[in-house]
Amino acid sequence: MIVAEEVGRALAELGVGHAFGVVGSGNFHVTNALRAGGVPFVAARHEGGAATMADAYARTSGRVGVLSVHQGCGLTNAMTGITEAAKSRTPMLVLAADTAAAAVRSNFRIDQDALVEAVGAVAERVHSPVSALADTVRAYRTAVEQRRTVVLNLPLDVQAAEVPEGRQVPDVPALAPVRPSATAVAELAALLAAAQRPVFVAGRGARGAREELLALAEACGALLATSAVANGLLHDDPWSLGISGGFASPLAAELITGADLVVGWGCTLNMWTMRHGALIGPGARVVQVDLDADAIGANRPVDLGVLGAVAATAVDVLAVLGEHRRGYRTAEVRAAIDDRGRWHTVAYDDLTGADEIDPRTLSIALDELLPTERTVAVDSGNFMGYPSAYLRVPDEHGFCFTQGFQSIGLGLSTAIGAALARPDRLAVAALGDGGALMAAAELETVARLGLPMVVVVYDDRGYGAEVHHFAGQDHATVVFPDTDIAAIGRGFGFDAVTVRAPDDLKAVAEWVAGPRTAPLLIDAKIASDGGAWWLAEAFRGH
Repeated sequence: MIVAEEVGRALAELGVGHAFGVVGSGNFHVTNALRAGGVPFVAARHEGGAATMADAYARTSGRVGVLSVHQGCGLTNAMTGITEAAKSRTPMLVLAADTAAAAVRSNFRIDQDALVEAVGAVAERVHSPVSALADTVRAYRTAVEQRRTVVLNLPLDVQAAEVPEGRQVPDVPALAPVRPSATAVAELAALLAAAQRPVFVAGRGARGAREELLALAEACGALLATSAVANGLLHDDPWSLGISGGFASPLAAELITGADLVVGWGCTLNMWTMRHGALIGPGARVVQVDLDADAIGANRPVDLGVLGAVAATAVDVLAVLGEHRRGYRTAEVRAAIDDRGRWHTVAYDDLTGADEIDPRTLSIALDELLPTERTVAVDSGNFMGYPSAYLRVPDEHGFCFTQGFQSIGLGLSTAIGAALARPDRLAVAALGDGGALMAAAELETVARLGLPMVVVVYDDRGYGAEVHHFAGQDHATVVFPDTDIAAIGRGFGFDAVTVRAPDDLKAVAEWVAGPRTAPLLIDAKIASDGGAWWLAEAFRGH
């Protein structure tokens, strides 16, 4: 057995979930070793797309995603997706071929360690045939236990070397959750006991802690909200306000601002989630619960930082809280949430005209037409608030939001990775026209895999965020002629429809009714909104 084969076999035995990549000579053997070990592999059309697929698969499934790339250019092609994963602390392994140490004049030679470390990923390496198994296990443990994106460099000469016979892959048992100190638990319980209007904001670190947070919130009378990446975690609770931050409904913003205690659970309370601090009312106390000490207080001062896992902390606090309190859960608040808690209930002037549909009208209609068992993946751009706010999801696994690096063009590959993680659900990719055309090659991947997917293109014929942000200036560089994106979809094997008015959505209803023999692309020609409601707030962070 050669090193490349041992690396693939070891990762298969350790339990990685799915692999993605573009195969060249440098990663041919390790990719086939993964496949031989039972790890499914998807050949993407570009390494950047493959990286985002692996990221989204890991986020949605809870298992480690794997990216396999050729040395040099294969890795550089993947770097935007790797950066997104690294910034989002996605447990992901990148198997990157590397040039042999002696190949100093190779066209492929770059400093791969420095490249990946520059974007926040962890650089690891298979150093020798003797250390190959230990190197691979160490990389896997770093990805899982530290929730890091790890690039395992595989020099070609080491890959090809024979390994010692009979080595066994060790067990890597899961670590116990980190429990908070008794002092921190008592301090948080005291703050909750004194609060009249507590609000919990759950972030990505709270995924998997739904029941524990609901129990504690009920005991102290807290209202519930999530960051965008945790959308869906608490959606069906009657005291849930939905997403906090730029996508918050007017009522959610009003009630969060009215809180006298805001507790971030696995949530960094960053400028997006807190609207640059505007959602923290005067005099409100702020608590942050997180596994990472360096995350606590990183974005804003906190009155109490609690180091611990979200579920374990919620359980421990509930145990010492004492009698239940009404808190923020009054009859008046409940009536307001029932009446105007969702964006669907907020009145608007419909901008639909002869040739363009209002993005709100489109989103509301799609929410009703598409099956509720769905996974929504949203690309970046002016349009992104509409699918995020209006397309409901069944739980936190139903929303995949690759926005840590704020790159457009990731949404389609995000949907592919999420679709493979949850094949029981309809994947919905919500894209702008810029991001859709940037990632168009992966439409072939969707069709080739036969994925049950709807791709919705919010087509405003330009980079809408820049058009609206730089109002009144020369837009020649950010607007484009109308493109028949539906025809592009058909060329890749999609069913496709162009939508300019609500009546055009009848074709969507027909597709949903079946038999759904091909994925569906909706090219929605949307009316200009003059800049989405969240856009001006977002650009304050630039």
